[in-house]
Amino acid sequence: MTTKTTRADEQVRGETKGGRGARERILRAATDLFYEQGIAATGIEQLAEVAHVSKRTLYQHFASKDEIIVEYLGRVGEQRLPGLAEPLRDSGRPVRDRLLGIFDVGAPRGCPFVNAATELADTEHPARAVCTAQKQTFIDALIALATEAGARDPGKLGHQLAVLYDGASAQGAALNSTEPAEYARAAAAALIDLATP
Repeated sequence: MTTKTTRADEQVRGETKGGRGARERILRAATDLFYEQGIAATGIEQLAEVAHVSKRTLYQHFASKDEIIVEYLGRVGEQRLPGLAEPLRDSGRPVRDRLLGIFDVGAPRGCPFVNAATELADTEHPARAVCTAQKQTFIDALIALATEAGARDPGKLGHQLAVLYDGASAQGAALNSTEPAEYARAAAAALIDLATP
């Protein structure tokens, strides 16, 4: 079976098959493949092939695909959230600008946590808990900043901004466009102005 070449495949090309670093190569391949083409569309054989490991080696590091999914989402949280949270933490900028800054952070294929939760129909899947925790962390950060901005109801404003962000990410991915983020940013600005003194 021929598989399309991905960024993960290009990154590991030239590395020794198997051996040291196999777990890292598997996670790197999963991170790119799951985000680029989806969790369901990515099979164990393709993961092993792109990571340049045998299926046996893959299963020595991970007991199941579900375990890889959980690790992938944890890794995405570590890699993606710092960039997304940067506008929220940049204390050198006015609070309003920091809240609006989340709409400047691109997500070309949508939010990976929303994507994963959508694909994993089983609400008891261990990866769903990771998605929930990551989204709640994001909402909590927005609420904290809304509080700092003096919003009359910071919880409401934080949730509204999170919904706008997720909607813009999903629509931007579907349309392959940055326009939804621009519209969401304008709507967010109006909401912030209404919610704060």
